[in-house]
Amino acid sequence: MLADPFVHPALFYQGDREYVAATSAFIGEGLAAGEPVAVAVPAGRLKLIESALGADAARVHLLDMEQAGRNPGRIIPAVLRAFADRHPGSHVRIIGEPIWPGRTVTEYPACAQHEALINFAFTGRQVTILCPYDADRLAPRVLREAALTHPVIRDARGERPSDAYAPLQVVMEHNLPFDEPAAPAVPAVLRFDRTNLADARTLAAGRAAELGFGGARLDDIRLVVAELGANSLDHGGGAGVLRAWTEGGRLVCEVSDTGHITDPLAGRRPVDPHVAGSRGLLIVNLLSDLVRVHTHPGGTAIRAYFDLPVR
Repeated sequence: MLADPFVHPALFYQGDREYVAATSAFIGEGLAAGEPVAVAVPAGRLKLIESALGADAARVHLLDMEQAGRNPGRIIPAVLRAFADRHPGSHVRIIGEPIWPGRTVTEYPACAQHEALINFAFTGRQVTILCPYDADRLAPRVLREAALTHPVIRDARGERPSDAYAPLQVVMEHNLPFDEPAAPAVPAVLRFDRTNLADARTLAAGRAAELGFGGARLDDIRLVVAELGANSLDHGGGAGVLRAWTEGGRLVCEVSDTGHITDPLAGRRPVDPHVAGSRGLLIVNLLSDLVRVHTHPGGTAIRAYFDLPVR
C-alpha cells in the first residue's frame, strides 16, 4: 500500500529566530525543487519571512492570513485549494498559520476544526502544508489539539510522528451547542418558511444598516442570510428561525432548523461554476468574517459573524 502523498506537519516554534529558520528552510527546499510555494501567515510573520527570503520572495505566493483566512471556514477553498488547484500535476508546498495568539475564544473552535479537516480535504494530493504554532504564546490546549490534528510534529529537536493524531475527535469535540447571547444583547427573531424568506433577508439587512453596514457589505449580509434560509427550506425541514444581534464587535446572524449536516467538508470545497449543485454554505464561508456550526441529528444552527464597520 502506497503512503498518502499529502503531508501535514505542525511546526512548534519558539521566538522569531526559530520561526524564520524553519519557514525559510521549508520554502527554500521547495524553490530548489521547482515546486510552487505559497505562504499564508499573519501580517507581522509575513514581513519576517519576506525579509529573510530577499529576492526569492518574488517567487513565492504571499498572503496575509489575517485577511485571507479571517474566517477559518474560508481557508480550505479560497486559500489552500485555490493555490493547489492552480498547479495540477506538481507537488505544492504551503505554509498556513490559521491559529495565532490574537485569535479569540469564539474563533478558536472553527480554527481547530479547520486544521482537522485539512487532512480529509487533501487526501491523495501531492501537497505539503506546514502549520506553524507559537509554542511560547499559545495556550497549552491549543498545542495539545495541534497534535491531534497533525500527523507529524516539528520543532527545534527535529520531526516525529504525532502519537495523538485523531482529527475527527477535534471536529466532534468542538461541535457543541452555542451559548445564548449574553446580556444586554436582545436578538431580533423571525420564524420563516417558503412564504416569508424575504422577510428574513429584510430583517438582517435592516439590523445591519442600523449598525452602519452599507454598499457591498450590506449585500453580502443579505446574501448570506438568503443562502442559509434557502438551505433550511431545502435541507432543514422546510422552515427555520433567524436570530440577529451584536456581540463582541460583530453582527451575528444565526439560522437554525431541524436538518443535520453529515458531511464535515460541506461549504469547504471549491465548486466549478459550470457544475450544478448547492453552493450555499460555500458562499456563507466566503462572505462571512467567521462561521460557526453546531449540527446533530435533531437540528443545525449556523452563526455567521460580520465585523462591525469602523465609524
